[in-house]
Amino acid sequence: MFVRKLVTTLLLLAIVALLFLAAVWRWQDRLLYFPDRAPVEQLAGGRLRAWPSAQDFRGLVAEPSGTARGTVVVFHGNAGHAGHRAFYAQALAPQGWRVLLAEHPGYGPRGGALGEASLVDDARKTLALALAYQAWPGPLLVVGESMGAAVAAGAAAGQRERVSGLLLITPWDRLAHVGAIHYPWLPVRWLLRDDYDSMAYLAGFDRPVVVVVAEHDGIVPARLGQALYDALDGRKRLLVLEGAGHNDWPERVDAAWWRGAIAAALGEAP
Repeated sequence: MFVRKLVTTLLLLAIVALLFLAAVWRWQDRLLYFPDRAPVEQLAGGRLRAWPSAQDFRGLVAEPSGTARGTVVVFHGNAGHAGHRAFYAQALAPQGWRVLLAEHPGYGPRGGALGEASLVDDARKTLALALAYQAWPGPLLVVGESMGAAVAAGAAAGQRERVSGLLLITPWDRLAHVGAIHYPWLPVRWLLRDDYDSMAYLAGFDRPVVVVVAEHDGIVPARLGQALYDALDGRKRLLVLEGAGHNDWPERVDAAWWRGAIAAALGEAP
């Protein structure tokens, strides 16, 4: 009798565990993607305008006051929308750069599916469109933050002959390693549908890459960015933001830091 009850209990626990894992697999996007929805009119304004148009919205662009030195395309992280990243334009437009804050599918006013395949494919199309603009001469630098760093890596790898450089801020090497840190009790590697393997994307990438890690990053620990940096074969540079966390790093950099980071990402001498 005792053995039968034990077996029944273990079987029920196994069923519950399997159902739980199935639920995690089914709804894992809710643990990774946190889009804010907003109309174009709410995002555009001031020096930020809809690009390429309000009807075919792919992001927000800010122009410098004079002739642009080139274009910086920014892919943001997994929360909010492009309008929340105006600080990139505020930092880089005064230094002469045109700044395009790219929007992901399913974020802001954009439709489309969430997921790695959707976001990376869309990012490649955004880069191709930006590169095709005859009115946008000069180098094109790709910037990505957090999840957007993986998206940027995938997009830049698809345009490696035409992209001038890559600046990855608080990146990971593989999403599975981030998940294992936050959910050590789950078989994350087996459950993930989206891998966002930046190391694989950048294998053989021959443009300059700058990896920026935040010393006290509690979301994407600095060691994961370090692992990505170590895996890179080409021209590279590692920048450590001392005392910074995952979300407060913009408050800890100034105009001189941006000048140095952009120069490094373009392969220019420090």
